[in-house]
Amino acid sequence: MEREVAWKKYDEAQLAEMGALAADYIDFISDNKTERECAAASIELAEKAGYRSLDEAVRQGRALVPGDKVWACDHGKAVILVQLGRAPLAEGANILGAHIDSPRLDLKQNPLYESNGFAFLDTHYYGGIKHYQWVTLPLAFHGVIAKKDGTVVEVRLGEDPGDPVFCVTDLLPHLGNQQMGKKASEVVEGEALDVLVGNRPARSCADADVSDDSGQAEEKELVKAHILSLLADAYGIDEEDFLSAEIEVVPAGRARDCGFDRSMVIGYGQDDRVCAYTSLVAQLALAGEVPERTAVTVLVDKEE
Repeated sequence: MEREVAWKKYDEAQLAEMGALAADYIDFISDNKTERECAAASIELAEKAGYRSLDEAVRQGRALVPGDKVWACDHGKAVILVQLGRAPLAEGANILGAHIDSPRLDLKQNPLYESNGFAFLDTHYYGGIKHYQWVTLPLAFHGVIAKKDGTVVEVRLGEDPGDPVFCVTDLLPHLGNQQMGKKASEVVEGEALDVLVGNRPARSCADADVSDDSGQAEEKELVKAHILSLLADAYGIDEEDFLSAEIEVVPAGRARDCGFDRSMVIGYGQDDRVCAYTSLVAQLALAGEVPERTAVTVLVDKEE
């Protein structure tokens, strides 16, 4: 079945409304590149629209009535929004659902290592990625680190203009003849998607404040030692804190309009945040209206 393209149906007012929605969508996927960030942003928008925490209603022992708007969050990574309708729930509900996770690289639990004078972070890929698309791409880190003292540190590095960015290395064209003879699925192996994070060594282990088990400074892995000292200064963490970290590696930079006519959006994370954001907007657009059937939007942290 063919349908007429929507561009031909919209009048000027509708086109302006769509442009505003697209601009807000670009902001949403640019500012929120992980499940945690999407969940937090969704809750913030919901509360501005009058939603309240379901946990709060439960603590107060308050029964919900038609028109009430509540949200609930699971481990900071999945959100459900509900606006109760006039009809009993036994008669059904209108439900929108989408996932807010996207393909990415995740840091492993013991990721930092030094090789040939360079420091890397070991990763494993999440979701259906094309490995070759992730090499030489500017990358950013988003996530949280649960430190040994119980505090949680938020990490967001590579997005601000003054931030450094990171990358996965690749071979130069004149060195990659054998590589280019491989199938696309084998040109870059998944295990080779380690993120380059440094090259400058500490002048000595003493300068980097590291030592071996005997307490004697070792003049080895000084690039890794320098990176650890920078992490300690910036976040107050040491190498063991990676064990309880959840750091996602994502493309750096904002989403943008695409095309001379600005008719498209190019950016990371549109699968499936394009559905998540529009579902969220549709849910919140009910505003003060009490729907006939209960309206539900579910934003989950796993696609499958």
